[in-house]
Amino acid sequence: MNFDDDPTHSLIRDTATEIAEEYGPAYWREKEENGEFGEEFWDELAEADFHGLMIPEEYGGAGMGMQEMGIAMETLCAEGCGMAGTWYLVLTAGMAAVGINKHGTEAQKEKYLPDIAAGKRNFSIGITEPKAGTNTLNVATRAEKDGDEYVLNGDKAWITFSDRAENMILVTRTTPLDEVEQPTDGISLFILDMDSPNIEVSPIPKHGINYSKSCEVFIENHRVPEENLLGEEDNGWWALVDTLNPERIGFAAAATGIGKLAADTAIDYTNDREVFGAPIGTHQAVSFPITKAYAQMETAALMRQKAAWLYDQGEECGYETNVAKAVAVEAGIEAVKQSMQAFGGWGYAKEYDVERWWREVNLTRLAPVSQQMAYNHIGQQIGFPKSY
Repeated sequence: MNFDDDPTHSLIRDTATEIAEEYGPAYWREKEENGEFGEEFWDELAEADFHGLMIPEEYGGAGMGMQEMGIAMETLCAEGCGMAGTWYLVLTAGMAAVGINKHGTEAQKEKYLPDIAAGKRNFSIGITEPKAGTNTLNVATRAEKDGDEYVLNGDKAWITFSDRAENMILVTRTTPLDEVEQPTDGISLFILDMDSPNIEVSPIPKHGINYSKSCEVFIENHRVPEENLLGEEDNGWWALVDTLNPERIGFAAAATGIGKLAADTAIDYTNDREVFGAPIGTHQAVSFPITKAYAQMETAALMRQKAAWLYDQGEECGYETNVAKAVAVEAGIEAVKQSMQAFGGWGYAKEYDVERWWREVNLTRLAPVSQQMAYNHIGQQIGFPKSY
């Protein structure tokens, strides 16, 4: 890897910083408390071409890769947006755009990618189910062929943006699990239009990130034409994997970004706050825990860059992606925890925002894959027997 300061990367950082300064902590505090989507922020990302970073130029995008998306996400998070810096980009601009670009038909690319790049079309990704959880191969949502259509039935949970998205990429089984040779067989992806009476969306009250809703989605006898199949029937697992790696890289960027935001805010506070005749930052019991976490975040960011580089080269990157996500989350959570501690009782007050960043960063322990499952994959790669 070349660590020279690439002009394009510098431009992305500068642009993301300008956006984050305009839509900083006070903006997100208000959106969180009111449960409002940040429409102005979404439109600003479109103006900056961030929604189209990973979309080819012929479809209105910038033709860049996960390296550039990771830089945009981490910078937005770190410079004031918190989790929103990743949250508003990862599903549509990352996962959906990647899936359609890599596995869609020409007609699908022409229909969806220009609108995604322009910020005019929002996607949700229908993966998680109440009973399947992390075991995606155990999804029960079915797609059954009926003439030149498929009939879809099933329930999904924790589907972000499904309350406002025009479309969803839905993960289904076209062949039941007990009828396939390999568990990865029989999976198919479909693009759904969400404005259907056969699709019901119900938001889930949640701990944080309430400037975006995550929902249960109930699908009953919803019909889609054959041309809505994304990729090959029964061979959708590997198309799905192509979207999962960017999501994990994105959440690694979120964890270090939120961690750096909290740490930088705490460092400013500890320079001003005086106790026993000196700024509290002079006390190593305050400074060292934040400093240690910061150093770990810097290291985690390098692994994220490696994972993103491998992904952009079309190389296998599952190991690096899981390592990046796992270590970034550990470091980011520790950074926010110690930053909150540095504020003392004020760390619990909403006006200082760190309590919100604490709620946000803790989601990265659970999604898009739990820390335990990330370590399971890493353990297999370094030689431990398979545990699941």
